[in-house]
Amino acid sequence: MASILIAEDEARIAAFVEKGLTAAGFTTRVAPTGPEALDLALTDEFDLLVLDIGLPGMDGFEVLSQLRGSGSTMPVIILTARAGGADTVAGLEGGADDYMAKPFRFDELLARVRLRMSSSAAAGAPAAELAHQGLALDIRTRRATVDGRGVDLSGREFALAEELVRHAGQVLSREQLLSRVWGYDFDPGSNVVDVYIRYLRNKLGADRIETVRGMGYRLV
Repeated sequence: MASILIAEDEARIAAFVEKGLTAAGFTTRVAPTGPEALDLALTDEFDLLVLDIGLPGMDGFEVLSQLRGSGSTMPVIILTARAGGADTVAGLEGGADDYMAKPFRFDELLARVRLRMSSSAAAGAPAAELAHQGLALDIRTRRATVDGRGVDLSGREFALAEELVRHAGQVLSREQLLSRVWGYDFDPGSNVVDVYIRYLRNKLGADRIETVRGMGYRLV
């Protein structure tokens, strides 16, 4: 099982990212300061680093600089509110493999994590294809098929379908789906999950997704 280090000092965001990555099959650890993040990253116990720039004690640029200076080639995805052009260039030129701005969608972060893990041939990387009862999702190409027939899904529809397939047979609440697919800064009163479930039923088959009254949805 691949292990990811999350260097993030905002507890709410750290918990959100950790929960989502754990649900996706990774093991995780959070480092809330720059020195702690660097110390852990240098242990070679992790396969990827999600790195905030505004860390206390040592900012993310310095963590990245020292990490690369040590010879480490571990993939690094910068995740920060500092999304200016100069900061982006500095991060990438400093050795980061990717750069995402806050606020962010978890499904996009997860896709980038998988891409970097795949590119580095990390042991234990998630499977390239998910399948359940004739429904297949290609994680790398973001393509879906139903009984061998191609189905066009939007990015959000694919992310929702992926969550359902990864937890096939389990009931997922609206709140869980909203958080994992739409991001940490969501409106808990939104009906967007119900709308997208309807879209998926129209495209994948109405009988594939069961409504469990008062609880949520389940892929059957």
